[in-house]
Amino acid sequence: MKNLLNYQTSEYDCGPVSILNGIRYLFEREEIYPDIVKFIMLYCMDTYNEHGELCKRGTSAAAVHYMSNWLNHFSETRNFPIHCDYIKKEEVVIAPGTEIWSALKNGGAVVLRLSLDCWHYVLLTGLDGEDRVLLFDPYYEEIDDPELDDEYKTEEIEFLHHMPKRANRSISVCRLNRTALDYYQMGEFSDREALIMYRTSPEYPKHTTDLPDPDKTVL
Repeated sequence: MKNLLNYQTSEYDCGPVSILNGIRYLFEREEIYPDIVKFIMLYCMDTYNEHGELCKRGTSAAAVHYMSNWLNHFSETRNFPIHCDYIKKEEVVIAPGTEIWSALKNGGAVVLRLSLDCWHYVLLTGLDGEDRVLLFDPYYEEIDDPELDDEYKTEEIEFLHHMPKRANRSISVCRLNRTALDYYQMGEFSDREALIMYRTSPEYPKHTTDLPDPDKTVL
């Protein structure tokens, strides 16, 4: 069974939650090894804020790049059917013929850094026509909240409620590609990064928890 995609627990864990959401989107719950969950949480939220407080500046680009390599190594050593590509700067564009576009057309998922009042990670999961992208934003908001920021109130941003295992936003491609730093915009090319995630095999044997039978005595 596929899991529902998750929301952040704190103000700072959008990075690991979005990477884990990529795993949830690509794999069924019974296929996911617990050490994948453990190490994604361990290696992300690696930065200090200006007051010297750990984790309170979120996840660095270096940590996301490391997770790309770690997941590829895990794939090789555990025969787990995933492949990741880390791209940055001018490579991070959403348009026909680009790596991100190809991934979204072919069942992949993309962890993307963009602006949401600060740097923020979301998960792209597909195309919505030719001019919009489906994404899951792990920062929970309610469209009828009277305190909802006015920046959400545009036709370029649509809240979705009917696909909790895939997306909660439909965003204009033009908006995402802009070099400004309004909500759901990627900003200057020098700041851009993305983690592209593919499932490499449609079939994968489900593993068991290997727990002993409580009704049997082990000698």
